[in-house]
Amino acid sequence: MKKSVLTIALGAALASSALVSTQAAAVEGLSANVGATSNYIWRGITQSGDDSAISGGIDYASDSGFYVGTWASSLGGGAAEVDLYLGYGFESNGVSYDFGYIFYGYDSSFASVGDADFGEIYASVGIDAFSFGVSVLAHAEWDEDFADDIYYTADYALDASGVEIGLHAGYYDTEDSSSVYNGYDLGVSASKDGFTFGVNKHENTNTSVYVSYAVDFDL
Repeated sequence: MKKSVLTIALGAALASSALVSTQAAAVEGLSANVGATSNYIWRGITQSGDDSAISGGIDYASDSGFYVGTWASSLGGGAAEVDLYLGYGFESNGVSYDFGYIFYGYDSSFASVGDADFGEIYASVGIDAFSFGVSVLAHAEWDEDFADDIYYTADYALDASGVEIGLHAGYYDTEDSSSVYNGYDLGVSASKDGFTFGVNKHENTNTSVYVSYAVDFDL
């Protein structure tokens, strides 16, 4: 949920991942992004052990609405995450739509969990300042099948004197009810000129506060 090109419950990704980007120049096709955050949070749970993380990615977006890209971030304990994604977004009668596939790849040192790679299909719809999305497990290296895990999101974004305020609510319905990710997460963020201050709360963890900066640029 972490790439500025994605709109995958995109308010959710922007409000909860701490990796909000600002567009530095008009992009015609190929762009890149770099960022840093005091705490990399995904769906309400820290991925960096409450430590800082750096990230970067490359995206291609066509005028037709098709996009593809990759994004990588450092994680806690010296581990790393590399994501690959592709999708299609369009607008019709004032309503925006987005759907696609994303692969999450982790090296073997991530949280000492071993095989952790997985993929999701996602879809979202945006109406005015509201967006609603769903991400469905497509496959996983662990013992779970299609649609065993589903993440639902609802987001609201507004401009307050040049500051973008994001409100996020999510619910992760996992097959393993004991998973730390299972349950609801809430977030609020304020972004301006690439800087973001945010607060997140997952029902299974303490409240997390983060500060981040990110920027996009043409290639």
